[in-house]
Amino acid sequence: MAAVTALNKFRNFSEWFDKLVLDARIVDDRFPVKGFAVYLENGSFILRRLRNLLEEELEATGHKEMQFPLVTTDELFGREAQHIKGFMAEVFTIESAGNTKLERKLIIRPTSETIMYPMFKLWIRSHADLPLMVYQSNNVYRYETKATRPLFRVREIPWNEAHTVHATASEAEDQVKKAVEIYRKVLDKVCIGYLILRRPDFDKFAGAKYSIAFDAWTPDGRVNQVGTVHNLGKNFSKVFEIEFESKDGKRENPYQLCYGFGYSRVLAAIIAQHGDDRGLVLPSEVAPTQVVIIPIYFKGQEQTILDYARRVAENLKPLRVFVDERDDMTPGEKFYRWEMLGAPVRVEVGPREVSENKATVFRRDTLEKEQVDFETLNSYVKELLRKIDSNLSQRSKRIMEQMITDITDLQKGREEISARKILRVEWCGKTDCAEKLKEAVGGEIRGTLYDITEIPTGSCIVCQQQAREVVYVARAY
Repeated sequence: MAAVTALNKFRNFSEWFDKLVLDARIVDDRFPVKGFAVYLENGSFILRRLRNLLEEELEATGHKEMQFPLVTTDELFGREAQHIKGFMAEVFTIESAGNTKLERKLIIRPTSETIMYPMFKLWIRSHADLPLMVYQSNNVYRYETKATRPLFRVREIPWNEAHTVHATASEAEDQVKKAVEIYRKVLDKVCIGYLILRRPDFDKFAGAKYSIAFDAWTPDGRVNQVGTVHNLGKNFSKVFEIEFESKDGKRENPYQLCYGFGYSRVLAAIIAQHGDDRGLVLPSEVAPTQVVIIPIYFKGQEQTILDYARRVAENLKPLRVFVDERDDMTPGEKFYRWEMLGAPVRVEVGPREVSENKATVFRRDTLEKEQVDFETLNSYVKELLRKIDSNLSQRSKRIMEQMITDITDLQKGREEISARKILRVEWCGKTDCAEKLKEAVGGEIRGTLYDITEIPTGSCIVCQQQAREVVYVARAY
């Protein structure tokens, strides 16, 4: 196996990433159908952990899990004009079954509004039925016309979508805040750096009142949208004739939200932000193996050392611990392998550790080692995992802050985008200036900060008229 160290993620991100996801058993995109990939054992494990983390938060905040069909009809899909306009170029369709041509063309879900909302119409009758809060984890299908990339741009997308229905606009606004907080909690647990941005109106979700997105940084300067929250207002409830009887007896259309969390894109962010020249660096929450124990055999003491390694493993439960007992690899080869797989902690035990009742503990994030007494090993490793996660989080956010640069000149903006930077600029709010900005610098307006109010003090970077917003500009996946 060729060394990952031949590549550097900040110099050649694409090659580094594509090689690592295969070598580290995350995903194999050599499947014969373009845009569809096989998630290998480590990738599948991390996806499952992400799903568990998110679904625990959703369940704790009152969301109920449901499973809706894969397909809708072209008639239902076409009900919301902006929605169909936003997705029609990307949908997969089914027109026949065997040799039988279907009477109605079926749309395979690119997202599930037009699948769920006819059912919401049946279920919602009164204000007592609200709020309705449901979610499902599934795959959605979009014919990505751009060049596909493992995890970033795929045509079969593992994700979670939540849909909520509310009696009042203020209740819907409150739920936007709650949804943002749910996503923030999960993303913080995997220690990635991101911006929470309110999208400009020209780039909001098709059919939404407004959209909020989580943009994670990548080493090549692009941003990776890992989650979105959309306030739909009454747009969809009117189209799908969802009505309820209010407390004062009136028939009204409710307010709706939908929000989506891309499991594969979050996995991509974890790999891209934390990985290094040795391979993966995984946060403890999602690492398939949190602690790997390497017995360092010495002739004549093999069984004694192995027995001690197994005692260490018992001592470290209930952490996810693995004793690498293989005798066909040298300790150095095992070190290399497990560093590439990203196990947060490595414990080495050899004759010296056995005789002194200690263990040598190696942390993957800083590559530091320390000897620890057997009696304190459990508490030490648990605290070390917490420190590793904290360090990964701080490091990721620090790199993101270093990538953001204030720009007032278009030529300088192009240079900084080429240098893998995210631009912070002042903008008048006009769509034509946004288009000119994109053409001039090679990056697009991603939006304004959702959680912090930034007040413009100067003029629009394009037209020089009074700026109305401080926006972030970047290339995007």
